[in-house]
Formats: sequence, C-alpha cells, structure tokens
Amino acid sequence: MPPANPAFHGYGLGLRREHYRQVLENDAELDFVEVISENFMVDGGQPRSILRQVREQRPVALHGVSMSIGSADGLDRDYLVRLKALVDEIDPLFVSDHLSWSRFASFNAHDLLPLPYTEEALEIVCANIDQAQDVLGRRILVENPSSYVAFADGAMSEWRFLEVMCARTGCDLLLDVNNIYVSARNHRFDPAAYLEGLPFDRVRQIHLAGHSQGLELLIDTHDAAVCDAVWRLYEEVVARVGSVATMIERDDAIPPLKDLLEELAVARAIGERSAAVRLRAAQ
Repeated sequence: MPPANPAFHGYGLGLRREHYRQVLENDAELDFVEVISENFMVDGGQPRSILRQVREQRPVALHGVSMSIGSADGLDRDYLVRLKALVDEIDPLFVSDHLSWSRFASFNAHDLLPLPYTEEALEIVCANIDQAQDVLGRRILVENPSSYVAFADGAMSEWRFLEVMCARTGCDLLLDVNNIYVSARNHRFDPAAYLEGLPFDRVRQIHLAGHSQGLELLIDTHDAAVCDAVWRLYEEVVARVGSVATMIERDDAIPPLKDLLEELAVARAIGERSAAVRLRAAQ
C-alpha cells in the first residue's frame, strides 16, 4: 500500500491561465493551488515551466478528468505513464480524479459519465484504483460526482459505494460539496443522509463551486459563485471533518482573482469558526 496522503489544512484555488501572472508574482494569499492534470500532460498543452515555477512557491494538487476510473476494460496504461511523469516532476500535494467513466476501448466521451452503484461496478472501480496507485506509487483521491441520471439497478447508495471503495483500496476522498448539493436536488435525496454515511476520516480535500439551473436539473457548471445553500452544507461538512485542504473551482465566466480570493476568505472564516468551536468543546 502506498504511503498515506498528508494532512494539509490550507485554502486554495483552481489555478487557471487568467491568473498565472498574479499567482507567480505572489500577489495571491493562497496556501496551495490545483491544476487540471491533463493540461500539462499533452504536447502543445500548457507549459510545464509555468507549473514548475508555481510549485517552487506553494504546494500544487493535480486534479484529473480523464483517468476514467469506472472503465470496464481497465485504465489506459499510456495515460498512467504520462501522469506518473508529471507526478514525479511536480511532487504534488495530492493526485485526484473522479468517480466516473469516459472511455471504453477506442471510444472517448470526453465527459464524466455516471456509474451504476452495483457490486460489479465496485469491483471494476477498485481494481482500477489499485492499478493507478501501483503505477503512481501513491494513494489517489477520488471525487464524488454530480449526477443527472440514476440507474434502476443500483444496489447501494453513492455514499455507501464511496465508503466501501475507500476501505478496499486505501484511497482517500476529494469531497465536492457542490456536487452533493447538485445531486441531492436532482435526485431528491437529503444531503444530511449523504453526510451521515460518508467516511469522513478519508476526506483529504474539499471542492467548492457554483452551478447553474437547467431546464429541469441543476448543472455543475463551475461558472458562478458558491451559493448560500452550498455554503451552509460546507459548514456542516467542516463540523464533521475538521480542517482539510479546501479550494474553490471556477472554470467559466472566470472573474478577477480578487473576487475569488474574497470567496475563499468566506471558506477560511467558516473553517476557523468551526475549529474554534471544536477547541472550546475539547477544553
């Protein structure tokens, strides 16, 4: 089993091209940043030199969108080799990807597609996580998805699936609070039940983001500020999990960096209040 992921308690942002200069000039009060792994894994992609400069200043988390953890025919070995090369060069804080699938044989959907929560799917996911962790030489973080369809033959809840997945593979969780809210609204379940079933001792990182209202469903678009309902859910999460790495994602309609830092200050204030409550309770 690879070594455990570190306990890290800072606050960060998803680093996007629009903010490279300010972050490199140390204008931003950030404990860490997260980048999309694939942007730095392909010929003609974003330059590794930028990423190396950022890494010299602060920890970097690598967040993937193409591992396809749920692929029934296993992981793409070439993808894992290229990801390992990036990991070895950057020495990231965490390496993460999504509980989803996007590829089978030569087909690639270029999207994060849902899985049925069955024992068969669980075996596939666990085998793929084991393979990824063996190649990378580290435990990965797996992010809970936002979902828009549910499978009729699902044998367990999403939170139970995550719990067993972590127990079998030793992987950790990247808990996306916005995704919990979006899925709860779309599938009409109680977020409190989701939180009750989660293995919070395996949560190493938290994502916060905005979403959009579609015709009938909420869509995880990352193009808006974190809404009040997600902030309230985040307060419940930190009351349970304590202080872990927390960051805000923004992938469209990207505002000035100062606006995102103001949002991040809200997350920091919530985390600090929760820590103070726990400290008083322990005295």
